[in-house]
Amino acid sequence: QVQLVESGGGLVQAGDSLRLSCAASGHTISNYDMAWFRQPPGKERAFVTAVTWTGNSTYYADSVKARFTISRDNAKNTVFLQMNSLKPEDTAVYYCAAVWGPETTVVLTLTSAYDYWGQGTQVTVTS
Repeated sequence: QVQLVESGGGLVQAGDSLRLSCAASGHTISNYDMAWFRQPPGKERAFVTAVTWTGNSTYYADSVKARFTISRDNAKNTVFLQMNSLKPEDTAVYYCAAVWGPETTVVLTLTSAYDYWGQGTQVTVTS
């Protein structure tokens, strides 16, 4: 079992930056594909970004490309989401997710691909 705990959310103004953290416990994340999803008020959870277990590949939703960066620190068992140039439409609960990486073929943009989820952290961006 992998337990994930997100932190770093908050209330910011448009144009500001935030860095979210996802701390894992129960198992090392070095063999897990990791991702961030978000769920705006009244909407479904949607893919934001993912990084493969090797760290060799990253994927981003079009809406966050060039503004958000995912990174992983396996030594700290933590995944980060650096969010720059935030917009009001980035307002959402942000969730961290994990799925076993080696010998697994999944579509990392799908919520159904992931076995483990955090409880979420709220990000609110005002105009």
